[in-house]
Amino acid sequence: LKQVRPLNFLFIITMLVAPLLLLLFVPFPASTGNQDPPKATNGELFPWDRMRLPKTVSPIHYDLTIHPNLTTFHFTGVARIELDVHEDTNMVVLHAKQMQISSVLLLAPDGVRPLKVLEYPHFHQLALLSDSVLTKGQMYEVKLEFAANFSDSYHGFYKSSYRTRTGEVRFLASTQFEATFARGAFPCFDEPAFKAKFTIRIIREPRHIAISNMPKVKTVELLGGLLEDHFDTTVKMSTYLVAYIVSDFLSVSKMTQHGVKISVYAVPEKIDQTAYALDAAVKLLDFYDDYFDIPYPLPKQDLAAIPDFQSGAMENWGLTTYRETALLFDPDRSSASDKLAITKVIAHELAHQWFGNLVTMEWWNDLWLNEGFAKFMEYISLDITYPELHVDDFFLGKCFEAMEVDSLSSSHPVSTPVENPMEIQEMFDDVSYDKGACILNMLRDFMTPESFEIGIIKYLKQYSYQNTVNGHLWDSLTNVMSCLSTDKWYSDDELDVRTIMDTWTLQEGFPLVTVEVRESGFAVSLFLWQIPLTYMTSASETVHRFLLKGKTDVLYLPEEVEWVKFNVNMSGYYMVHYEGEGWNSIIRLLQNDHTVLTSNDRASLIHNVFQLVSIGKVRLDTALELSLYLSRETEIMAVTQGFGELVPLYKLMEKRDMAALENQMKGYIVDLFRGLIDQQEWADSGSVSERVLRSYLLLFACVRNYPPCVTKATQLFNEWKDSDGNMSLPVDITMAVFVVGARTPEGWDFLFEKYSHSMQMSVKSRMKIAMTVSPLKDKLKWFSLHGEVMKTQDLPDVVVSISKNPIGYKLAWDFLRANWRTLIKKFDLGSNTVSYMVTGVTSQYSTREMLDEIRSFFGSLTEETGSKMRCIQQTYETIEDNIRWMETNLPLLQAWLDKRRQRMPHEDL
Repeated sequence: LKQVRPLNFLFIITMLVAPLLLLLFVPFPASTGNQDPPKATNGELFPWDRMRLPKTVSPIHYDLTIHPNLTTFHFTGVARIELDVHEDTNMVVLHAKQMQISSVLLLAPDGVRPLKVLEYPHFHQLALLSDSVLTKGQMYEVKLEFAANFSDSYHGFYKSSYRTRTGEVRFLASTQFEATFARGAFPCFDEPAFKAKFTIRIIREPRHIAISNMPKVKTVELLGGLLEDHFDTTVKMSTYLVAYIVSDFLSVSKMTQHGVKISVYAVPEKIDQTAYALDAAVKLLDFYDDYFDIPYPLPKQDLAAIPDFQSGAMENWGLTTYRETALLFDPDRSSASDKLAITKVIAHELAHQWFGNLVTMEWWNDLWLNEGFAKFMEYISLDITYPELHVDDFFLGKCFEAMEVDSLSSSHPVSTPVENPMEIQEMFDDVSYDKGACILNMLRDFMTPESFEIGIIKYLKQYSYQNTVNGHLWDSLTNVMSCLSTDKWYSDDELDVRTIMDTWTLQEGFPLVTVEVRESGFAVSLFLWQIPLTYMTSASETVHRFLLKGKTDVLYLPEEVEWVKFNVNMSGYYMVHYEGEGWNSIIRLLQNDHTVLTSNDRASLIHNVFQLVSIGKVRLDTALELSLYLSRETEIMAVTQGFGELVPLYKLMEKRDMAALENQMKGYIVDLFRGLIDQQEWADSGSVSERVLRSYLLLFACVRNYPPCVTKATQLFNEWKDSDGNMSLPVDITMAVFVVGARTPEGWDFLFEKYSHSMQMSVKSRMKIAMTVSPLKDKLKWFSLHGEVMKTQDLPDVVVSISKNPIGYKLAWDFLRANWRTLIKKFDLGSNTVSYMVTGVTSQYSTREMLDEIRSFFGSLTEETGSKMRCIQQTYETIEDNIRWMETNLPLLQAWLDKRRQRMPHEDL
């Protein structure tokens, strides 16, 4: 390369987390043996000793009849499963959980005969034993009659309820089978690779309707006044995608341009909140149909808002299900952030109809092939179909969230071995979703969007109705790399996607690139990752690219530069440290003209510098000096990241007795953003990003008692209360108004009464959180009343929100401990919900005393009550990190704030 006045930038790649790389590159085992011979419930030896099912037989077709009773909350059913025998055998092993099996018959070519049934509940397995051999190549059927109670959790076949405006409680039954819960609804081969077709019949009362994956083809009248709905046969799919609902829902429908019927279902009194979701689903399904160049294979797509729902949504093929807040939208009362969130979740679930449903991961270790892609496609699809939502302003935040988890040694690779249901549940986390999306975005930038799109279409077409592993995707993308000039990445070798991406998916953590300016050249070192580096300099607007893949390398710049910024737009999943004068040059740039860099670049600098403080690479005062430029920042990603790094500093202090320093820090942040806060109108105006930022800023200002904000919010709350809640408040500022209103007992009680009777889900959500921010300690105990007024599904958000409240954080921890067994039964071990509560409630502790208390409680658990959950190790690590941060940085923080006291006269706010 041309050498003109060369400067040397030395890249040193170090690990934030140290994985056992050699172990991680060993192929995943299909299963692990059980140490003791398994015993069936009748005391006999169970003939199979592995968690994973044998592959001697596989299902081809299920004929399934289900009769749920919404009075007794019990259901019965019959499953006829057509089998393909791959090896001679005398047993069929499949799944069933907490189910009474009353009859099992084998329908063989030579007649019908009963099968002996053994049950091994520890693995949720049934063994069906035949006294004669099932012959390879022959077709057989097994017929099982079964009964069970509705699930007590939000998984399997479970009951849901809602209260009408008149106070009547009505019940419905719905399914949630991902990941391992179909086995609680009907006997089945409950692993994703055992794909089959399903023909479903539902028996119901005339007052209800039934919906399932496929359209209803007919209804038959039965004795006793019951009706039996027959649904068309599905395409070949995994058990976790089966769905059916029995309810009194109403629906609205439209047709897509490609002839697919879209319907949105909701409880009758909320059907008027479905119009936005219906239009969004039509628009997005048409987009995916064209983008993937593969027609959506079903004749309909239903979206159902379920009153009781643990997660955000579920991608069941042809019948996606949602929490009500994730689907229902009121144009007059839902906020800009509500619209963004609802559109994203619909985009996510519809992307799954291709990524996950049409092409499915072989096993749960590669869950990211489903979830990472669906998360990534949220942003690709909305950027094109809803440009007014400015979705690009929010993607980078997902990468920061992933890095927070991925920087812990208790993190896991994107693709990691899992075996039991708890380990599988734990895969539904920020690593699978957000890190998966971020490394796909990095790969798209590396390949170019055009080549990447060609590659994923090739992947989807080649593996339709099949199961895949990581390598299948990498092979499809490598095959289109001829579309990409290798000169772009300064590489003389053929670019191999698998070799590059294995370094990102088979080890946890992420690289730290250290840049150092020297006199002799541009040198590069690498340990464990192949990194698509990008950088720009003060001398050129060109984005330079370099694939860092060897132990050392050298680059040269054609001219001297004042500054260099690596990881342009933070499209790469790595952090950058600028040694020597590097950070000072960045600080000068931001102070002089921050707009030279994009908002994402500025946000990434804020994120990187504060994270580097945590690992001792950068002094805290350097990071705080960089933060000073934020007084001139206006873009949402950089502003919210500034808050995201600064606010946690005083949140740690709120749980210690150090009010003076805590208030100094709060005052600094308020003063830093005072100008931007003062610019905000108390009205719904501007772009989606501007409206979301307004909500954020005014809420922060009111929580921090900024007088102009508190005065205005108090005035609006009193006017709204005087109108008995009928006055129309600007939607985007209601959170700030409610938070201020909830500070008095009268205001809190009024909010609680309105919350109890409101049918607007987004309004209820804001009221709920506002009440948890209240300084009234006796009112914070309201979450114990959730059985009558608040849905149990909302309990985790409430507990975590109270844990952030300096008045209530101990209440939240005590509640979590006291109700642990109930919570893990309701929300399931290993679930994202349990992890969210554990880490959310404990993440702001920073004392040895609290660490000891938390260790004492979690240390007393057994494996059955969650002792091996990853979130517990993450909790210990996070608190240890907090303790180290406080011990190292509190003196620096105090000195820096004292130094700036004259510039920051409002620290008492």
